[in-house]
Amino acid sequence: MNWLTNKVLPKFRELTARQETPDNLWIKCPDCGQMLFHSDLEANQNVCSHCEHHMRIGPTTRFTALFDNSRYDLIELPEVPVDPLKFRDSKKYTERLKDARNKTGDRDAMKVAHGKIDGNPAVVAVQNFNFMGGSLGLAVGEAIIAASKLAILQKAPLILFAAAGGARMQEGILSLMQMPRTTVGIQRLKESRLPFIVVLTDPTTGGVTASYAMLGDIQIAEPGALICFAGPRVIEETIREKLPEGFQRAEFLLEHGMLDMVVHRRDMRDTLSRVIDLIGNKLKKPSAIPAKKARKAVPVKVEDAKDDNVKPESADVTAPETKDLKAAE
Repeated sequence: MNWLTNKVLPKFRELTARQETPDNLWIKCPDCGQMLFHSDLEANQNVCSHCEHHMRIGPTTRFTALFDNSRYDLIELPEVPVDPLKFRDSKKYTERLKDARNKTGDRDAMKVAHGKIDGNPAVVAVQNFNFMGGSLGLAVGEAIIAASKLAILQKAPLILFAAAGGARMQEGILSLMQMPRTTVGIQRLKESRLPFIVVLTDPTTGGVTASYAMLGDIQIAEPGALICFAGPRVIEETIREKLPEGFQRAEFLLEHGMLDMVVHRRDMRDTLSRVIDLIGNKLKKPSAIPAKKARKAVPVKVEDAKDDNVKPESADVTAPETKDLKAAE
């Protein structure tokens, strides 16, 4: 009896015990409310299979879906001052940064990588809305400038995926300064006759829309993306009127000439490849850059993407650590 009680019965209970379902096994679509199995959703690039709603995704997912064989090199971005204004609202800015970094695993709201898209070299910058709403601050400004410098150095197009709620209020005027700074960085890219392709994702608003997000040679958007300066709720409360259905959504802006195309996420890689082929045939082929010149020109270094679980391929340009922020000549 002891044998049955002590050995058999516990094993039987263990086998028949109800297993708990993981919290992230099912994900509810925020648009149609349909419950989606997480592996099916990931296989569909986080697009709802019922209503085609494009959910927000982070930089790693973007890079993996975009680059050839999911191989790319991340760029280590310049360090910036943390909490230069010693800002505090209901919570210290340093605490908000710490929470965002723990949540996303990223240093700030933008990552930059370079690799190949259908064999064509490209520099890609992606904003992460999950990091403090993708807000534009010192770090994002430096990331865009570094990305434009690397694109110039490699004679490659710069592709930017925008997703932000605007400028980061905790950095005050320093965040607003990034609007003209990033505009100058993009202008240098254009003066080098290199393509700047912008993909507007949900949402792209505020100071980001008022600066680099609307400067693309080609303006692309994902379906249903909210693209505006002030959101519809703010406008309705200000003018005391109901806005048209779909106002400030990607399809509405396409109809009114603000966009060149609206592209489904599953077609994004092929579309970008065709655009690069179309306007990139006039570009000079990237030439080998001497390491000495690269060190002087690019204020960043290429870093293995170990944290992103990808296999980085060898970089065309390597640049060691340096705090020199001189622009590429």
